[in-house]
This record gives sequence, C-alpha cells and structure tokens, in this order.
Amino acid sequence: MLKSLKTKREMTKLVYACALLTLVFCTSCGGQKKTDLPKDTIKDTVTSYGPNTMVRNVKQAGNGDILIAASRGGVFRYDGKSFTNIASKIGPRRYWDVLEDRRGNLWFATTDSGVYHYNGKSFQHFTTREGLANNAVMSIYEDKAGIIWFGTGGGISRYDPSRAGGKSFQNFTTKDGLPNNAITTILEDKTGKLWIGTREEACFYDGKTFTVFRNQDGKTFNNVWGMTKDKKGAIWFGATIIEDRKGDTLIVKTGLWRYDGRVFTKINQKGTSAIIEDKNGNIWTTGAVKSNGVGEWKLFRYDQKSLYNKNPTVTEIISIKKMLCGILEASDGSIWFGSLNGVYRYDGKTITDFKSKENLK
Repeated sequence: MLKSLKTKREMTKLVYACALLTLVFCTSCGGQKKTDLPKDTIKDTVTSYGPNTMVRNVKQAGNGDILIAASRGGVFRYDGKSFTNIASKIGPRRYWDVLEDRRGNLWFATTDSGVYHYNGKSFQHFTTREGLANNAVMSIYEDKAGIIWFGTGGGISRYDPSRAGGKSFQNFTTKDGLPNNAITTILEDKTGKLWIGTREEACFYDGKTFTVFRNQDGKTFNNVWGMTKDKKGAIWFGATIIEDRKGDTLIVKTGLWRYDGRVFTKINQKGTSAIIEDKNGNIWTTGAVKSNGVGEWKLFRYDQKSLYNKNPTVTEIISIKKMLCGILEASDGSIWFGSLNGVYRYDGKTITDFKSKENLK
C-alpha cells in the first residue's frame, strides 16, 4: 500500500516503532564520562521468570544458554531453568543488543552509555572516551576474522581484539562515505562485504568504499533494521523505498526483499523488522502490519521449499498488539522472539510467555 509522508524524517520514523520507544539519540553524548562499575560483591540477580521490559534482541551463548537484552531490565542468561541478570553489577541502562564472541566474552550494547565487555569475571566499559564512535549503540556484529563491529548513532566502530591496549577502534562516519550515521544493523555476506542498515539509505562496505545499494529502478533502500543470509548466500532484508516525491511529501512502500548477487527481488509488502534463517532453511520475520508501527505485529515463517517461488508459503505464528523485535533459533530448534513486554518462545506448538510466573508452562 502506498503511504504519503510530509517529510523525510517522518518516513524514517515510521517503519519500526521499537527504535522510537527505546533509542535516545545520543549523538550529543560524546563527552560522557567513563562509568565506574560497582564492586564485584554485588551478585547477579537470579529469578524464575524473564524480563517484563522491552526485549530488543535475543542471542545464544556457546553453551546453549539464551542471552536476552532487555531495555531498562538488564542482560539475562537463561539456562533452561532460571534467568540470571548478568548486568546487575552495571545497573539500569538501555540495553539494545548482546553478543558472545568466539573467545567466549560477552558484549552488551546500550543506547545511552556505550558498550560493556564481560570476560566472566569483570567488566570493561567503552565509550567515546575510549574511542567508540558514539555512545548510542544499536548493533554488535563479529565478522569471520573475529573483528567486532558496532553500529552506533554516530557511525560504525571497528574493534580489533588483537590490538587491545593499543588503538583498538577505527571509526567510520559520513565523512568516510557512510550515507547516514545512525546504524541499525550489520551483516557480512559470503564475499566478505559488510551490509549496513541505517535509518536512511542502506549500503555495503568492501573494505575500502561504502556503496549505497539500489533496486533495478535505481531507488535506494531505507530503514533497514534486520538482515539475514539464506543457505544459497542470498541476503534478505526489510526496507522502505521512496517511490515518488510531491513537494515535501514522500510516497513510500514497505516490503521484504531478497538479493541473490545479481538482482533485488521484492517478496511482498509485509513489514519486516527482525529476520533470521533457521537450520532447516525457513525464513522468520517480525514486523508491523501497518507501516507506522501502530496496531498488530506479527511473527511469520516463510517455508524453505517455496522461498524462491513467486509467492512463497507464509505461515502466521502469532499476531499481537505489542511490538515484536529480535528473533533467535535456539539449538533445540525453538524460536525465541523479543517484544515490547518481555520474551517469548515458540516450540513448534506452544508459545510461552516468560515475563511472569503464571505464564510459564
């Protein structure tokens, strides 16, 4: 459906309201002081149920534990029996993403106080004072070489763990060719290029140059919040495209797209926020039905046998009048997904809400 928007700023706001609810634009917080963490005498908080605040991302640790980044709630580790808030020592922050790197260290992204590194014993805090591009961090990604990339509200930060103690950060902004400094997501493709979503035009980086990618009509992809690779190496992502301009009014379309290395194919016009491929090759997405993020949000599964058909088979798993965010396939095949109010698990038959004792099954 075509939508008319008065300004470009309205267009960039409308796709996924999750960013508007939790992200504080911190491009002005570059001078924030480094936070001194409480002493290790403070113990992690352990509960039998999960967070009841917004869960933006869900990841998995090497040992199979579920890692949950909950804004204002903490970063939780679920071992199959209980939830442990491993960010208790840090305190309240706007947690947005979490990652366990190949060395077994944990990284916590916040949109108000930079990045925290946890080696299992102690925390290290990185802000602009330590070289981070910006203290509003929305994504963490580890590439094939073990380099950690941070998508921030002020550009991209590249962190080389092998240079810890030296000049570890290398930053990229619009001055270096980025189309926009507000980075939403990062993904490495099979050729080694980084695909980068921003709040405006998306691009890829080949190690030297940032190139805005366009569809066959020469139009750019905007507001890309989630991307994934399928088993063939194709890139899937959700985006909005500016179809026309009438004075200050922008005419935009929302949709799910696939790039196979040659052409961009529009799959449908369903809103797509987060996206993953499971081990069987199915594609899972969360997104709002309406492009302004108001109303129902849905979790969809695209059947792997029909992914490359003109009209792939799509199954609606859940429809809910609450925002749905990041998705994870756990090692047991269950699908975890975040929401405006906590985290859910789908085991193929039952959806479990972990935010209260009464809802656990």
